[in-house]
Amino acid sequence: MTEEQNGAGNNNTEASFLDGPRSRWREFVFTLRVLREFIRGFRALHFVGPCVTVFGSARFKEGHRYYELSREAGAELVKIGFTVMTGGGPGVMEAANRGAKEAGGKSVGCNIVLPHEQEPNRYLDKWVDIRYFFVRKVLLSKYSYAFVVLPGGMGTLDELFEAVTLVQTGKIKKFPIVVMGVEYHRHFRAHLDLMAAEGTIGAHDLDLLLFTDDAKEAAKHIAGNAIKQFGLTRPPKPMGIFGEK
Repeated sequence: MTEEQNGAGNNNTEASFLDGPRSRWREFVFTLRVLREFIRGFRALHFVGPCVTVFGSARFKEGHRYYELSREAGAELVKIGFTVMTGGGPGVMEAANRGAKEAGGKSVGCNIVLPHEQEPNRYLDKWVDIRYFFVRKVLLSKYSYAFVVLPGGMGTLDELFEAVTLVQTGKIKKFPIVVMGVEYHRHFRAHLDLMAAEGTIGAHDLDLLLFTDDAKEAAKHIAGNAIKQFGLTRPPKPMGIFGEK
């Protein structure tokens, strides 16, 4: 198993940045740190292949219905030619990576460094540790042809709405977004209907999401709306001269 580590540990750099204006030197150093994070992420994930990113809670344990649903989804995604990418942690993320590995596919993660030290799960072929949430979110989107969202908390909803917003506004292509855990998301789905009824979103925006609890249906939807529409772009080969592998 390979790993890219930043060796920086936990600190409050991001929280300090969000306090407001600081000295020009501190702002410049922060910019360099962010740039380094992006470069590390690009180097670590450049060769992982076409991905589908799976979002969901870190709190579900093995045997929970959503853990097992994510595990099944991970297996089905690699069967149609994708690498499974997650946030690299436990719960739903671990389950998706595990399903991918058990099905003989590739499994990668983009792990966030937190004060309570979220550790990368043991089913990753490769991962990168990232300090800043906004850098991590870019990386999780950059290499993906589709997104699968399982039950989760605030962070999962944040990732879901960002993905939908990027597609809705044309900032990324119309990649398929699958929401799994139909019962869990029934109030969310009802709120989307309310938003459409009130005119804050268009009725056609509801078509951006597929709600299902069937992993095979999710994979079929992604195959039909990502592979056929965009093709599968194979990653470039590593070049030893740049220390790539």
